[in-house]
Amino acid sequence: MLHEIAPRSGVAFTLDKGQRLTVIDPRGEQVADLLAFSRADTNEVISSGRTLDYASRIYLTTPDPLYSNRSNIMLRIVHDTVGRHDFLLTPCSKDTFRIIYGDKEPHRGCFGNLAAALEPYGILPDQIPVAFNLFMNVPVDAVTGELKVLPPLSKAGDHIVLEAETDLIIGLTACSALQSNNGSFKPIHYRID
Repeated sequence: MLHEIAPRSGVAFTLDKGQRLTVIDPRGEQVADLLAFSRADTNEVISSGRTLDYASRIYLTTPDPLYSNRSNIMLRIVHDTVGRHDFLLTPCSKDTFRIIYGDKEPHRGCFGNLAAALEPYGILPDQIPVAFNLFMNVPVDAVTGELKVLPPLSKAGDHIVLEAETDLIIGLTACSALQSNNGSFKPIHYRID
């Protein structure tokens, strides 16, 4: 069954060990922030630092594993039609829009959407880590280390498939930041198999 995440919103759901999550960019150039928490202990959470350390690179794709803060594999990328995702930047938030964009009445962003979606699972805002930002294109200058947020490389219908290595709670958004999505907000689709 195909589910849709409306633009600038987010959802949370469970994923059982062995199930596959397919996240689809139906229109192209739309980021989806993904979080994973262990159902056995929600203090065990997806970790950018551990994952990038073990992979020895910042751009992850098939068949890379995504590790937790306890060095356990939470998810594994089993199919990827884009090959460029970000695991450096934190979910956008009210503060992101206030500080970076100068918004006077900022949107709650992916952080706020994830916090609201994960609250029924007992997950507090302070437990939200750096997300695996699907389809987000963040090149890094090899000399200066400067980060740039460029339009996603994803085209309409591009997708990524992740397999759960343990029982998980997943948070997933259709990103709320204009810069991340080449100036527009679009939905994200997902399916669990």
